[in-house]
Amino acid sequence: MSFQNAMTLPASGHATVEYTTSARPTFAEGARDLWNYRELFFFLAWRDITIRYRQTLLGAAWAVLQPLITMFVFTFLFGVVVKVDTGGIPAPIFYFSALLPWMYFSATIPSAGNSMVGNGDLIKKVYFPRLILPASGALVPLADMAIGGLIMIAMMVYYDVLSWRLLLWIPLTALLFAFSFGIGVILSAVNVKYRDVKHAIPFIVQIWMFLTPVIYPTRAMPRQFRWVLELNPLTGIIEAFRSTVAPAAPFTKTALLISVGATIVILTLGIHYFRRVEGYFTDIV
Repeated sequence: MSFQNAMTLPASGHATVEYTTSARPTFAEGARDLWNYRELFFFLAWRDITIRYRQTLLGAAWAVLQPLITMFVFTFLFGVVVKVDTGGIPAPIFYFSALLPWMYFSATIPSAGNSMVGNGDLIKKVYFPRLILPASGALVPLADMAIGGLIMIAMMVYYDVLSWRLLLWIPLTALLFAFSFGIGVILSAVNVKYRDVKHAIPFIVQIWMFLTPVIYPTRAMPRQFRWVLELNPLTGIIEAFRSTVAPAAPFTKTALLISVGATIVILTLGIHYFRRVEGYFTDIV
């Protein structure tokens, strides 16, 4: 059995040198390792949040302007010009309630997917659970989504549709985080070996948006093809988000169950694959 020494940086902040075997840790050991390095996890997330809007004229105001401007554009193009049927739901509510989870997903995938390659120098210098990097990449966009959630509340008050159902955003956000993190973990591991992934991610996100009912309701799809939309895990998640603020919005339990099942499978396989290949990250990152 081979051994390798690695400098570790535990939660206390003091560097130590430990010897680890090449064997992969068990699930319990991996979970305990992540907990021991929780301070590093939040530090990396906070670093990325501060870097995101550093040297920008408007700073964190971009977290408000981006979803709002996109909502106004969608409302005009698809509500006024194309006249997409929103089923009686106010167009700003219809689009904004789907844009928030979608913008979180579209920000998380490149952030988590490029996290290993983007932190190559850190990986080579110190030991820490590598899963922290894609996890922090998935955590950072939650700050923007939280700010957008406050705007959503204000809009619901304005349209007099505020209800307790908005509390369902908490478990739905957890589900969205788990799904996005699972995809990000897989892409981050593959990206280390195949750098094409970095260039493919924007294309994947762009195509994925058109396959997700963000700018149109699912009923706009011919009935015989709706099952194709339901196979997309984001369909059930985004439909559920929209239905919490607009009960008239189309929503099927089947689509949500598919989303939950797909999230469990992707997250499990993603973490398993990541842990299986992380041994060579230091050599080729």
